[in-house]
Amino acid sequence: MATQEMPKTLLTRPGDDGFRMPGEFEPHMGCWMLWPQRGDTWRRGAGPAQKTFAAVADAISRFEPVTVGVSRDRFANARQMLHHRIRIVEMSSDDAWMRDTGPTFVVNDKTGVVRGIDWPFNAWGGLEKGLYFPWDQDDRVAAKVLETEGMDRYRAPLILEGGSIHVDGQGTLITTEACLLNPNRNPGLSKAQIEAHLKAFLNVDQIVWLPWGVANDETDGHVDNLCCFVRPGEVALTWTDDAQDPQHRISATALEILSVTTDARGRRLKVHKIHQPGPLFMTETESREIDLRPGSRPRKAGDRLAGSYINFYMANNAIVMPLFSDPHDPAAQQVMADLFPGRKIVGVQAREILLGGGNIHCITQQVPAAGPARQPGDRGEAQGRDP
Repeated sequence: MATQEMPKTLLTRPGDDGFRMPGEFEPHMGCWMLWPQRGDTWRRGAGPAQKTFAAVADAISRFEPVTVGVSRDRFANARQMLHHRIRIVEMSSDDAWMRDTGPTFVVNDKTGVVRGIDWPFNAWGGLEKGLYFPWDQDDRVAAKVLETEGMDRYRAPLILEGGSIHVDGQGTLITTEACLLNPNRNPGLSKAQIEAHLKAFLNVDQIVWLPWGVANDETDGHVDNLCCFVRPGEVALTWTDDAQDPQHRISATALEILSVTTDARGRRLKVHKIHQPGPLFMTETESREIDLRPGSRPRKAGDRLAGSYINFYMANNAIVMPLFSDPHDPAAQQVMADLFPGRKIVGVQAREILLGGGNIHCITQQVPAAGPARQPGDRGEAQGRDP
């Protein structure tokens, strides 16, 4: 019987090896998620969140394969709730934010090889304003995913969450200063040193720094809740017309920066506004139904929720986006349809994910397609599974 070579942990850097991080609009071979169960993040023992995660997984699995990592004691529960076409892998974790704990995948366009970057994880701030302790199982998730996929791994020298970056696949990265320059992540690194690591590991040439993320975002301002590339040269930005809303200054400042920015290929960025929902707030009932534990962040009635339609997932031939039973939902769906005319727009009621501190993009991680035929900047119109 032939033996398959075990994936390796490499001591080189992806950019030096000819690898780059693709844009999320490029073709995927699949998607990874984790199963929620943490009572101090998800209300009512995570039951409502599990139904929403299952709905997200089902929606994505209509267009590309989905794998869900599930703890041993919730395996049967997840198998019963998830569609049979969704693969389940037994995997321990501290919570369910695959975007931030899972690997960032990189591709080599000449060879078609896919590898993964394993960023150290400290629960969005470690012992200084981190969201829970301990986080050691979450820090192992990326390595477990890469071993399951049989892909070689780079262990990066930079604490970083996947939701803190967006790339266009053609040399440009967008992030926020509030997150990446926060001393609770990499206090010993300067801005120039952080930029150098991003360029070497993601193979980007230009970094666009926005000051802040969405108002009251507990991740210290992840860019994936504020702004994302929809294709090279074009970004979507969360917006509000209410000048009294604290989000207005954040979005207006981002718009001002993005509107005068050229990307790594010299294109002036085109910005598409998507009006935010709400504002949305945690209710008294929702707050009471979350377990409070030592070492975890309290979630109080009246807390503003960092709601945003930007926190969506680009699947093959589809956009899976959050809805909030909000008056802005239909307009947001229409903007998405206009931005992605070749993709089906699938909305999922996602307040339960928002109550935990994120949304659909935060709980997913795409695995880019392999193969020497893939082209840099491919807009991701590859054939997916039949809906």
